Amino acid sequence: MAMAMKSIAVRLRNHIRKFAAARDGNMAITFGLLSLPVVVAMGGAVDYTRANAIKADLQSVLDATALMVSKTAGSMTTDQVQSAVLASFGALFNNPAGYSYTVTATLDPAGSSLTLNGVTTVKTEFLHIYPVRLENIDVKATATAKWGTSRLRVALVLDVSGSMLSASKLPTLKTAAKNLLTQLQGAATTNGDVYVSIVPFNKQVNVGKTNYAQAWLRWDIWDETHGTCSKSDKKTKTHCKSSSGTWIPANHNTWTGCVTDRDQDYDTTNTAPSTTVTGTLFPADEYGISYGGVFYNFCPTEMMSLSYDWAALKAKIDSLDAPAFGTTNQAIGLQWGFQSLTASPFTIPAKNSNYTYSDVIILMSDGLNTENRWYDFGESGAQAAIDAREQITCNNVKAKGIILYTIHVNTDGDPTSTLLRNCGTTTDKFFLLTSADQMVTTFNTIGVQLTSLRLAK
Repeated sequence: MAMAMKSIAVRLRNHIRKFAAARDGNMAITFGLLSLPVVVAMGGAVDYTRANAIKADLQSVLDATALMVSKTAGSMTTDQVQSAVLASFGALFNNPAGYSYTVTATLDPAGSSLTLNGVTTVKTEFLHIYPVRLENIDVKATATAKWGTSRLRVALVLDVSGSMLSASKLPTLKTAAKNLLTQLQGAATTNGDVYVSIVPFNKQVNVGKTNYAQAWLRWDIWDETHGTCSKSDKKTKTHCKSSSGTWIPANHNTWTGCVTDRDQDYDTTNTAPSTTVTGTLFPADEYGISYGGVFYNFCPTEMMSLSYDWAALKAKIDSLDAPAFGTTNQAIGLQWGFQSLTASPFTIPAKNSNYTYSDVIILMSDGLNTENRWYDFGESGAQAAIDAREQITCNNVKAKGIILYTIHVNTDGDPTSTLLRNCGTTTDKFFLLTSADQMVTTFNTIGVQLTSLRLAK
């Protein structure tokens, strides 16, 4: 097509030159003068057709370049973006005539879109001659790639009670959760676009034994049963002292990291711990049993605060374990997920005013509530009491604008958890599963929704 247009332009130009050189009489001159507007119009059509073809190519290459560079632009400097744009554009632009061009890249202040402005100059084949004398036609195009101004903070609150050892639930959970992390990582253009915390729970939550000296812990519950009495038959601090014995407390550095529920009503809120209000502090506790002089620890895997270290997050998922006799207290898991997104004792990353943020909790449990700080396993009324505390936490979470997904992995034929159904932000945020393998598809579904939320334009 380009060669044909060029040939037409050449022939037209030659005809004009012949007319201009003719000396055969008035008829030739008159005909030439009358033909000139027609020829100019035809030649102009040829030149502008060529220019439009170049513009289409310019637009196509700008679009492709913007899309390609936008994948990494968020983590690059302005100069690096410009260099990447020129390299990509130069490799794609089909420019057989060697027209000069310029391409300018602009990142928006929020770093969430890339705009490319391209200009090239097309030399005219015909319009440069008298009477038009248009030497060049400037061709311009613009392309913009957006990757969203929404950022995500996600808390994975995961049941690791003893029943997770059955029906392949624990290994399937690991697969599903790591797949989700891969999806979230793919939605992040730059570090900080997506943060994730991981909160494994059974009756309690493990906040890390290395934190034993932190002021946000309280020790009255732990100290009651951890120590020795001068009267060897007295196993608690209270019994020791009531028998006029001397109680020698154990060193707090022997604590295994578990905490139990805070005092009510702080057990349902994200109130920051304060040494001036004892109820806001997190009670250190020990979760396990002693048998034959050996303590069997049922403390779950240590939790992980907000991070975008994807390798470490996946390693944490791989390390999940379910103690054989771990009971279920969804309420404490949810409260710590809430805390991990919003308040101390965690360091919550600052939020950039150029972005909108979505905070999300995904609460997964394979059964009903059975035990907490106030109710022992098998005790009458335990489930109803724990459910009541958890429902308050659900309401508090949603009141803060946090999106709450709930998943009931019901492989044992239990009644469907009304609590989890009501706890989700909306009814479509609740998932009832009857087999372990459904966790993979469910976590994928949630991942797709979160990725779409993150990349919304």
